[in-house]
Amino acid sequence: MDPVLNPYTPNAGARPQAVVGRDDQLQSFDLLLRRLKLGRTEQSMIITGLRGVGKTVLLGQFRSKALAADWVVVDLEVSKHDDQRFRFDVASRLRTALLELSPRAKWNQRFEHALSVLRSFTVSIDQAGSFTLGMNAAPAEGYADHGDLTLDLTDLLVALGEAAQSVSRGVVLLFDEIQFLQPQQLEALIAALHKLVQRELPVTLVGAGLPQIAELAGDAKSYAERLFKFPRIGELSDGDARRALAEPAEQEGATFTSDALDLAVEVTGGYPYFIQELGYAVWGIAQGDQITKDDVERTIPIYESRLDASFFRVRLDRATELQRAYLRAMASLGPLPQKAADVAAVLHRQSTQLGPTRAELINMGLLYTPEHGYAAFTVPHFDQFMLRALPELLIPEGRPRRSKRKLEPGPEAHDRGHR
Repeated sequence: MDPVLNPYTPNAGARPQAVVGRDDQLQSFDLLLRRLKLGRTEQSMIITGLRGVGKTVLLGQFRSKALAADWVVVDLEVSKHDDQRFRFDVASRLRTALLELSPRAKWNQRFEHALSVLRSFTVSIDQAGSFTLGMNAAPAEGYADHGDLTLDLTDLLVALGEAAQSVSRGVVLLFDEIQFLQPQQLEALIAALHKLVQRELPVTLVGAGLPQIAELAGDAKSYAERLFKFPRIGELSDGDARRALAEPAEQEGATFTSDALDLAVEVTGGYPYFIQELGYAVWGIAQGDQITKDDVERTIPIYESRLDASFFRVRLDRATELQRAYLRAMASLGPLPQKAADVAAVLHRQSTQLGPTRAELINMGLLYTPEHGYAAFTVPHFDQFMLRALPELLIPEGRPRRSKRKLEPGPEAHDRGHR
């Protein structure tokens, strides 16, 4: 079929033509904005889930809804930066937010105060003055000048909230990849939001991140679980997955046969990004305006090849030899969360020897810990990819685990069941 009309969008964060299965989260966001506008409190939320389930797309939906309701939106894709760079990123975006709340010519005293607090906040970024606001303002003495990120960020967001409230508007902070915040940065954000809730100010934070963010937030501040909901999104239901495949095609005058949809849902596991990838590939295979089961079958090798070359490979390429071996050992045990001791056994080592490697993979965002002692892949179907990419488990040289018993074939023998 015509590639120009291909309705599928296998691009990071790109909004698919059919956004399905996320009604609960969209309704919760609507409720949050409506209650804040009335000066009432409501739990904010941090969306959690694996890679490719549509967290960034959902944040984009939140953004559209907020803008339609006349809220100012502050977008930030979090990276692992020190506090100085974090201050720079926040200050740059909040300066823009002030101007979007009201033109400078119409500023009242609350806005001028917020600008002065922002100036104080930026002084600690670079006292040489290389960071400039582009607007004349003296630092607000006693505000955001404590040299403590939690106190300074709280002062700044409270001042922003008071300015927004003075013109009957609000600000939504949308932070993607929020798990990459340094502990002190996450703590500062949570503490600042807590103060905003206490003051009933119209500024809120909505984030998205990998599943470990709920635990990280709780570690940063014990009251985080009362400030936020942590809805987890994952694969779509069978019905929603079928809609996500069928509706874009129908908009271009094409249809899937029922058995084609059955196979497509089975192959993708209902994961939103995989649905877009398979839909895009099968559109190029199908010859007529009806997509058949045979079309989907012929697409599978292309679909897997595209995922392997981009979505999966970019993550594996960052791993060291030992990290790759750890991932491959996990894959040999299957897709479910695995005990550290079981993975170590596959590699003929003790779990304590591999503790640093496991921690590195968690820090890289390749693994997360769903419960104590277990680790799981952050990317759906990553176990299948590892078995394709590394058919043989190569164990790096190192001091093997000492044991009086002869090593059994053990978990590695299960590989054959996955191939």
